[in-house]
Amino acid sequence: MQPERQHQNWRSEAGSRLWLSGLIAAMEHAERPDVRRQPVAPEILRQLRAQLALTASSRTSLMSTLRH
Repeated sequence: MQPERQHQNWRSEAGSRLWLSGLIAAMEHAERPDVRRQPVAPEILRQLRAQLALTASSRTSLMSTLRH
């Protein structure tokens, strides 16, 4: 699916519900003790740290450019 199409689907009510359902399922999976004991890949940690390092305004402007 093309990125702009994915973004439009996410912004629809049905897309939002689907996204939220996926998020809840991922969180429920991640809370399982057997999953929590597994190490996290270094690349995932690097990406997470980079995302968290962005300021709120950077994230907002990035989102804004995705819409246009």
